[in-house]
Amino acid sequence: MAIDLKKSVSNKKTIRIAKLWDALAKYIITFGGIAVIVSVVLILLLIVSVTLPLFESSTATPVEATKLADSVVKARPMGIGVSMSADGNFVTSYVLTADGEISVINMRDLRVIGESKVKCPGSHEDARILHATPYGQDQFSLLWDNGAASMIEVKLADKYDSAGNRYIAHDVYTRAGIEKVTGGSPVKSIIRKSEEGTVTCAVLLHNNKIFIKRIVREEDLLGDIIEKEVSFLLEKDIPGQVTSITMDEQGSFLFAGTDNGAIVRWAFEDDQESAPDAEVTTAFIDKRRITSLVMIFGDVSLAVGDEKGEVSTWLRVRSGDSGARKLRKIHSLKSHPDPVVDLIPSRRNKLLISLDRGGSAYIDYMTSERHLITVTNDRPLAMVSFSPRGNAMLGLDEKNNLIAWKLHMEHPEVSWKTLFAPVHYEGYDEPDYVWQTTGGEDFEAKFSLTPLLFGTFKGTLYAMLFSVPLALFGAVYTSQFTSYEFRRVIKPAVEIMAAVPSVVIGFLVALWLAPIMERWIITFFSALITIPGIFIIFMLCWQRLRHANWAKRIERGYEFMALVPVVLIGVFVAYEVTPLLENMLFDGNFKQWLFDGKSSCWLTNWWSGGMRYDQRNSIIISFGLGFAVIPIIFSIAEDSLTNVPQALNAASLALGASRWQTVWRVVLPSAIPGIFAAIMIGFGRAIGETMIVLMATGNTPIIDLSPFNGMRTLSANIAVEIPEAPVGGTLYRTLFLCAVLLFVLTFFLNTLAEVVRENLRKKYGRF
Repeated sequence: MAIDLKKSVSNKKTIRIAKLWDALAKYIITFGGIAVIVSVVLILLLIVSVTLPLFESSTATPVEATKLADSVVKARPMGIGVSMSADGNFVTSYVLTADGEISVINMRDLRVIGESKVKCPGSHEDARILHATPYGQDQFSLLWDNGAASMIEVKLADKYDSAGNRYIAHDVYTRAGIEKVTGGSPVKSIIRKSEEGTVTCAVLLHNNKIFIKRIVREEDLLGDIIEKEVSFLLEKDIPGQVTSITMDEQGSFLFAGTDNGAIVRWAFEDDQESAPDAEVTTAFIDKRRITSLVMIFGDVSLAVGDEKGEVSTWLRVRSGDSGARKLRKIHSLKSHPDPVVDLIPSRRNKLLISLDRGGSAYIDYMTSERHLITVTNDRPLAMVSFSPRGNAMLGLDEKNNLIAWKLHMEHPEVSWKTLFAPVHYEGYDEPDYVWQTTGGEDFEAKFSLTPLLFGTFKGTLYAMLFSVPLALFGAVYTSQFTSYEFRRVIKPAVEIMAAVPSVVIGFLVALWLAPIMERWIITFFSALITIPGIFIIFMLCWQRLRHANWAKRIERGYEFMALVPVVLIGVFVAYEVTPLLENMLFDGNFKQWLFDGKSSCWLTNWWSGGMRYDQRNSIIISFGLGFAVIPIIFSIAEDSLTNVPQALNAASLALGASRWQTVWRVVLPSAIPGIFAAIMIGFGRAIGETMIVLMATGNTPIIDLSPFNGMRTLSANIAVEIPEAPVGGTLYRTLFLCAVLLFVLTFFLNTLAEVVRENLRKKYGRF
């Protein structure tokens, strides 16, 4: 037998080339798979690395220390303050003494770089300060020994001369002053000036009375400013010895704490000429002594320190059926081992420094109840102060040493509680889950992710309720009941639906479908009853007609043609009965009934109301998001059903089973792993969808299962908020945390789907 050598060599060459291409393809595919895995891991590491600083521990690092000059010590320090440059390289402090002198000290080289004199109201050059009450980082209420009171503000600023050399400029402003407050024996004073110019001064006297003097500025009919002076004593209904007083920034109300655990509140009006009524709250049942009071930034919450070392914040909230506001304990901060002697609030956020008798200072954030830093010193601290930027703290110990600490507190308002648990915010009567990142000047950002998680699952749930039945029934019908020719047309057509951009779907659903649904919402719900009812009637009639030759041809894969008129008739009937149903059940206005629950019909008068109808709601989302998910579920499920061996179908039909019995007992169990995978992939697609939920919902982060209102999902929240998020800020990092949660959710769902699919495959593998 002759061998064709040329052909043999050609075959070997072809085989060798094919092996080379196979090896090359193997390496390319392997590299591509590894690259995909590495890319996903790197993306996860990136978003996690941006998120981690939210939970970093805060630190206080001693940077500078100096001993006060003997002259300053002899003059008796009454108050201190500090300023640190943004880069942390320059620390400047000042000391206010009893003779009104302010010494500005460069903490780096211990030089006194500036001095100022605080003037007493009136012409009293030799007056001395009896008591200085700090308010935030740079303001003090001063009580003078001649009975005068004033409020000063000390400003330190970094400036540069023409040669580019840095220097510290300091200014002292007298914001308010009263020459003669009272002739009694004062203990301490609080003085404030409102934006309208009204000056309010409260002086605690030795005889347990509080003297109030107000200078009210009013404008007469001619536009002239008239000053009216009002003074009165607060002495009634004080249930104990007053130990501390504080006032809001506008001077509109005053708080006093007593030695038996009571808090007393007085509110002032501009036209008030006599002492107002006192609102007394028994704060502590054990009648512990209240040692310090201060208003938190925003002048809504009251911080209270007591003799047991506890620090708490109180808020006036509505309680009971009357709706009257009463003072109630809202937050508890870290307790001290010794009695609290001073509270210093930040004037830029809800940070609070508490100083105990043992000389230890705690820094806490009120809303998150997060303890940030414990500051201790070799010698107990006697005074503490914040820097205006909140990046430094200054302490004066009992040996007259000034110590400056650099503070690292990146995101104190964030904790696991504020992210996932209900939090009692100012302006709310109860703890709640709130996401709100914009507001007024004194607004506090709220970062609860719970309503976003809820909204994500809510939108996905409604979308799956709409898409899963349609997609699965469509896949079963297309693969098992219809003709091959029809399947060749319908399957690609459904898969093309996946190519429709989600922004187009969201646009159509929001601007076209939502108004129609709002107008015909009763028709929609009526159709959910009329279409199944008409279908049942149709099936009863069909049992008599199916034996006809034309009916048999329809049953050979064209059953949907018979169902089209059924659906149309069902919708028509629903449309016709809508006015009758709305008038009979809801007194002609369904949306009003949702809100107030009023109806003359006994079938619907059980509803208590309180629900609003939003045009862009969960029903709209179910259509829009469901439309995007249906092609995925349909395509995978149809492939799984089609791939069931035809021998199983034939054997079942040969044993006398009907087509539906074969599908239910044989085909579905065999294809259920693929069907489950289709549903889970569709679920993951719905969770991660952005544009549809962004455009077709009200983007309101609420927790409500009602189908008549919207929601905000994690993905839509990222799209809405990221343009306004400063890089490196709390909102910026919280949005990355949203991305981490989305990643974890999809990873968990995909992993769960694969595990369940594998178990189902093993269980039904015998089919």
